[in-house]
Amino acid sequence: MIRLLSRCVLVFIICAVFISPLYAQGDDPGPGKNKPATEKKAAKPFKILTSGKQITVKSTDNDNTLKQILVWTSSGNRIVEQHELDVPSFDFSVSGINEKIFFMLVEFKDGKRFSEKIGVR
Repeated sequence: MIRLLSRCVLVFIICAVFISPLYAQGDDPGPGKNKPATEKKAAKPFKILTSGKQITVKSTDNDNTLKQILVWTSSGNRIVEQHELDVPSFDFSVSGINEKIFFMLVEFKDGKRFSEKIGVR
């Protein structure tokens, strides 16, 4: 009888040790968990148009022009670096490069920066 009682107490203690940390986590869902379906990201103030190896970056806001554009390949080689542009659209070609994935950093006149991953055929 004493063995049965001691085993029950031991099982109760083990369950309490393993289950109590689960309740200590709280109700915060944490990053990436249970996000509401109605949450939307803000629209980007530019469009990227691709036609083969020709790429055009166009500002959707006429008051906010492009200030700087950096483009690099997936292997890390910079292919376009333009500063102090002050233009509403910028186009360039990636014809001599055999990669299909590029990364772009666009900075606007108001100082906001956006990065984008783009693919070409």
